[in-house]
Amino acid sequence: MEVAQPEAAAAAVENPPVEEPPTMKYTWTIPGFTRLNTRKHYSDVFVVGGQHQFNSRESDWGFTSFMPLSELYDPTRGYLVNDTVVIEAEVAVRKVLDYWSYDSKKETGFVGLKNQGATCYMNSLLQTLYHIPYFRKAVYHMPTTENDAPTASIPLALQNLQLDVKGCKDVYESFDKYVEVERLEGDNKYHAEGHDLQDAKKGVLFIEFPPVLQLQLKRFEYDFMRDTMVKINDRYEFPLELDLDRDNRKYLSPDADKSVRNLYTLHSVLVHSGGVHGGHYYAFTRPTLSDQWYKFDDERVTKEDVKRALEEQYGGEEELPQNNPGFNNPPFKFTKYSNAYMLVYIRESEKDKIICNVDEKDIAEHLRVRLKKEKEEKEEKRKYKAQAHLFTTIKVARDEDITEQIGNNKYFDLVDHEKVKSFRIQKQTPFQLFKEEVAKEFGVPVELQRFWIWAKRQNYTYRPNRPLLPHEELQTVELLREACNKTNNAELKLFLEIERGPEERPIPPPDKSSADILLFFKLYDPENAILRYVGRLMVKNSSKPMDIVGQLNQMAGYAPDEEIELFEEIKFEPCVMCEHLDKKTSFRLSQIEDGDIICFQKPLSIQENECPYPDVPSFLAYVQNREVVRFRSLEKPKEDEFTMELSKLHTYDDVVQRLAEKLGLDDPSKIRLTSHNCYSQQPKPQPIKYRGVDHLSDMLAHYNQTSDILYYEVLDIPLPELQGLKTLKVAFHHATKDEVVIHNIRLPKQSTVGDVINELKTKVELSHPDAELRLLEVFFHKIYKIFSSTERIENINDQYWTLRAEEIPEEEKNIGPSDRLVHVYHFTKEAGQNQAQVQNFGEPFFLVIHEGETLEEIKSRIQKKLHVPDEDFAKWKFASFSMGRPDYLQDTEVVYDGFQRKDVYGAWEQYLGLEHVDNAPKRAYAANQNRHAYEKPVRIYN
Repeated sequence: MEVAQPEAAAAAVENPPVEEPPTMKYTWTIPGFTRLNTRKHYSDVFVVGGQHQFNSRESDWGFTSFMPLSELYDPTRGYLVNDTVVIEAEVAVRKVLDYWSYDSKKETGFVGLKNQGATCYMNSLLQTLYHIPYFRKAVYHMPTTENDAPTASIPLALQNLQLDVKGCKDVYESFDKYVEVERLEGDNKYHAEGHDLQDAKKGVLFIEFPPVLQLQLKRFEYDFMRDTMVKINDRYEFPLELDLDRDNRKYLSPDADKSVRNLYTLHSVLVHSGGVHGGHYYAFTRPTLSDQWYKFDDERVTKEDVKRALEEQYGGEEELPQNNPGFNNPPFKFTKYSNAYMLVYIRESEKDKIICNVDEKDIAEHLRVRLKKEKEEKEEKRKYKAQAHLFTTIKVARDEDITEQIGNNKYFDLVDHEKVKSFRIQKQTPFQLFKEEVAKEFGVPVELQRFWIWAKRQNYTYRPNRPLLPHEELQTVELLREACNKTNNAELKLFLEIERGPEERPIPPPDKSSADILLFFKLYDPENAILRYVGRLMVKNSSKPMDIVGQLNQMAGYAPDEEIELFEEIKFEPCVMCEHLDKKTSFRLSQIEDGDIICFQKPLSIQENECPYPDVPSFLAYVQNREVVRFRSLEKPKEDEFTMELSKLHTYDDVVQRLAEKLGLDDPSKIRLTSHNCYSQQPKPQPIKYRGVDHLSDMLAHYNQTSDILYYEVLDIPLPELQGLKTLKVAFHHATKDEVVIHNIRLPKQSTVGDVINELKTKVELSHPDAELRLLEVFFHKIYKIFSSTERIENINDQYWTLRAEEIPEEEKNIGPSDRLVHVYHFTKEAGQNQAQVQNFGEPFFLVIHEGETLEEIKSRIQKKLHVPDEDFAKWKFASFSMGRPDYLQDTEVVYDGFQRKDVYGAWEQYLGLEHVDNAPKRAYAANQNRHAYEKPVRIYN
């Protein structure tokens, strides 16, 4: 087999893109091919388009698609010529980019920005703005004032223009649409003051364009058909050079300055990759407007070529390469979800001014000082981090820390170690030298210091466990930390025992034998619900609590013979355990040991039993379970109205009782509560039923999260009574008046639709006393159901569908056996990605169609029913719809034949469509913005 010399690569251009290195082509010529082993199979196609990046872990790779030798030998295929086959392969040596070791600054000269958690949008925008040097200068001298002229202010010159993507193939078509003239005529005439309604033309022209032009591409829009936001992934092209003076300056006002040449060059492309509910943002930028582009993707910066920055960000669809082209398989297309959403252009005539040099003199003096200080602090942090392995941290807690913390946002255990004095000590420092540091810090001589080691107990409390032994204090701090810290934590936590004599001067600590135990004491005041730390004592384990009552009274400031009750604080997770301590039982028999906490208080008298937390256990249980709840009115779900401190153990009755007292209500049962959805940040759809939960903690729970928000509403009747009723919101459409009246109908759940209609008749104004009503289910401008009068209301859902009540027209009451009742809907057509989409609007209605009746006859009845002026009605089009497809009708056509007979009402697929412009103002239903919109004036009654 002969191997030809590699062909020379194409001449390298200046600044070649890193991702596209030059390739080498190797050719293998295999003569006498048919004399080789005929069992071998070779590649399926003459030109193999497969690609693979070889590395140390993937050094072998091949093809999985083969073809029979009979096809290879077929002379018409051209694979074999003179019994010789030629195989070619292109090989490129690429630099392997390891994501984790990649250095953006080393590779590109630029640095990225760390993603702080969903900050990629901000990062990409900041990178784009930063690489506009003149903008950088302006930032250094901000803020601007309201008197700044746009022509002299870069912040004001960075205007943002929104352009449509849907229905436009490129930026120029978007600008064409932006300046398109709209004709105001018919129902949409312009109201000229003093001249009534007039035909008019409405449009926009630009007086001037800014030097830095930011174009926001409207990739996200609201889809009325689906009632949701959608992302527009259509292909949308944008040029490297944008000429806004094209076609005789058609985008500019005649008054625009003609001396300004509005030719722009592309500086940045901001990209969104993903869908409407999430995704990722990054930016392509060429900071100096050279041919070299850079991709700024959070921390990572890479060199890119112009194709990657432009063409690959147009969006649209892309074809996957075929694995077996010979089989004529149809190409597989997929939507590209990564596309440009913002473009930044810089005017050619001002690019030298905008892309300028920025040096230190451009930075204000106070900023230079600040930046220098930040740089020094950063360097200090770097050194601190680099030397961290040489140091250890020792945290020393004292009585003063416990006194300061207990009762002040801390009630359990003794101290928060994050708030005590911390020493950073070299690991090889002898502990005796550390004690000298402590002596300097606290003014306690070395010989008067006694240190205790903290230990985490099995019940998750953290207490001083034992004093350091003399031989331990001879070690280095690192050895001591390792010996005392079973969890190998980087910190050593100690308690410094200091005895105080006269005038609070330090004195030697008392001797400690195995019979001595160190106890800590907290005092509880039940009248004021206050807990505080009062000190510690070294006692004999054989002694009894009654032996130290006098000392405890002295600590508390009580009379020496004051009667007190004692409790042992045992644990607080997962629940509080605080038990009464028998004063006549020795500490040993009560299993009291070093580091234990004893709480004491005066016993309450009969008159004082009104205290909400009469003893230590009840107070600690309250502290452990208390919750500050933010209450909001259900009518204003975004606003905190007030807060209340409650307990998670409060029952349903406790919560509504306290809320009623806060609101000044006599009857708590008239309060209805609704929980908070932690994900949507809205009230949950269903309120809490009367006594439907046991405790406040259940009201605040949402899956694995806990909220601190509750919504309330005050009812006109007690909640238990209301829960036996069904409330329906019914929109009554008056037969002769052009208005909608909304009524809340409240009836027992076992009531029927007939009962609703009878109740409604007592509330509404009818066209005549004998008028009959019906109840319809309407959703997105279509009628889906006519309710039977016998249907029970308990199963009717008015949360998502509109319930519409109306009088039954006389023509429907007298409908003949051959007549047909059809649905009639208003519609308009909007341009979509592939075809026009039908958009329904307005009020749907029924119409009786007679046998043999033409469209012209029907149009006359529709115009009369809807009171449409002749001039407007002449523009209407009519179509019969089946399965969503319109079939436009002519005046002479018999409409009757196009509709099948239906013996039941329902969501018919067939309907008569009225196509015309939707000029009516929309008034959203106030109680539910997702509901049907009324075009008529709305009045609401409860």
